[in-house]
Amino acid sequence: MKLLVTGGAGYIGSVVAAQLVEAGHQVTVLDDLSTGHADAVPPGARFVEGSITEAASVLEGTDAVLHFAARSLVGESVQKPGLYWAHNLGGTLALLDAMRAAGVGRIVFSSTAATYGEPERSPILETDPTRPTNPYGASKLAVDTALTAFAGLYGLAAVSLRYFNVGGAHTAGDGRVYRERHTVETHLIPNVLAVALGQRESVNVFGTDYPTPDGTCVRDYIHVADLARAHLLALEACTPGEHKIYNLGNGTGFSVQEILSVCREVTGHPIPATVAERRAGDPAVLVASSEKIQRELGWKPEHPSVRDIVADAWAALPR
Repeated sequence: MKLLVTGGAGYIGSVVAAQLVEAGHQVTVLDDLSTGHADAVPPGARFVEGSITEAASVLEGTDAVLHFAARSLVGESVQKPGLYWAHNLGGTLALLDAMRAAGVGRIVFSSTAATYGEPERSPILETDPTRPTNPYGASKLAVDTALTAFAGLYGLAAVSLRYFNVGGAHTAGDGRVYRERHTVETHLIPNVLAVALGQRESVNVFGTDYPTPDGTCVRDYIHVADLARAHLLALEACTPGEHKIYNLGNGTGFSVQEILSVCREVTGHPIPATVAERRAGDPAVLVASSEKIQRELGWKPEHPSVRDIVADAWAALPR
């Protein structure tokens, strides 16, 4: 198929683009490089530098879109909500209109489990209430709402994938490594590994008095290669007139202390940690159930071990 990957120069988008190229698809990556890297675009993919509002220029003859282009920092979304609404929702609406004009009727959307907000139970199911607690999650939920509307009104075939924490690195068949490298890093695993590399003195642990086995927050982690495979399966599952939503995760959470212990084991570094106060709005446990996508699409994580996730991320870092 001829595919457009928006945000394909970013962490997750580049891994999906690489897997698509390996699967024999004709891939165009559209990315404005505001957070992505041109050298992350896989060989064999065509790269166009530009915004998703310019997608009309590259959609001719396209069979489907895989949409990753988004602002994704929770803290920034609270400080600059207009930026998130304009980019995540406004940009996606422009993309959907361009797809309609070009006759492209299939899209896989990189959504987020942040759409659920404070969960009523764990693991979270797709049928659970969506009450996002920040503009990032709200803007992503608004896109999901738009996809449902476009499916009903125009016969769009759409799949949204909701996930929490992604980690690890992907090594393609040609030996090329795709890894996480954000200018502003907010994710736990890369921040912990940065201590082992000597780039930080310590890592903060926000709260040790949660109602969890070791007192620290529990979160769901998924290997980026497993996540990318799910997007390829979702592409095949797109059905005209339907908007399907799937959670993605291990189904088992890992605490902050568990992540620290594994990182210390993998790196051989003591990795000092500083206990800090809880962050406002941090739930004790966030774990997504992926039973639906396993049942309907046959997906399952091939790298469910958090040690594999950490080890791959560590091996991919430049020394």
